[in-house]
Amino acid sequence: MDKLLDGYRRFRATAWPERKALFERLASLGQKPQTLVIACSDSRVDPSMIFDAGPGELFVVRNVANLVPPYTIPDHLHHGTSAAIEFAVRVLEVREIVVLGHALCGGAGALIDGAPPQAQDFLPDWIQIGGPARDIALKLSDDPAERRTILEYQCVKLSLRNLETFPWVRERIEDGRLALQGAYFAVATGVLEKLRPDGTFTPA
Repeated sequence: MDKLLDGYRRFRATAWPERKALFERLASLGQKPQTLVIACSDSRVDPSMIFDAGPGELFVVRNVANLVPPYTIPDHLHHGTSAAIEFAVRVLEVREIVVLGHALCGGAGALIDGAPPQAQDFLPDWIQIGGPARDIALKLSDDPAERRTILEYQCVKLSLRNLETFPWVRERIEDGRLALQGAYFAVATGVLEKLRPDGTFTPA
């Protein structure tokens, strides 16, 4: 906590004076981000840093392997990612959703190699959302490194497909109020790739 508080003090001393008016405006008028980013919880992949976005610009949901579960009939269970998507789309009325995958994804690794023995309560069931992406990767390559990259790409595509199972997402796509985008960040090089209409990822 001491390191975090040191960072906070630097923020108050340097960034806060410059952005005070912005935060006051956001507090007064509320948030109105145009983009929902669904990203991995990996500490090396910070959507605000990658997209050079300031406060109020992005509504960000992060989870293991940037996975979106398929829509299910509402029940009394806990659906954290789905709840965040619903809030962003139906309340904030974002104009686009970006699913941001990345290289060296531990969640993708767990899909292939199994969840670590220390994380068996919730992680195994969660990553099974990515099962269809894993099946594609296993069919396309026998090389472990290449297969891992393919899987990371496929997790982005799977999440985009699953987003379209939400009726109020699909409705907004069909009438032009909402667009879906896929992207992939290479941690070692800092290169961002964008998913193209032909299904390939190329540098943005």
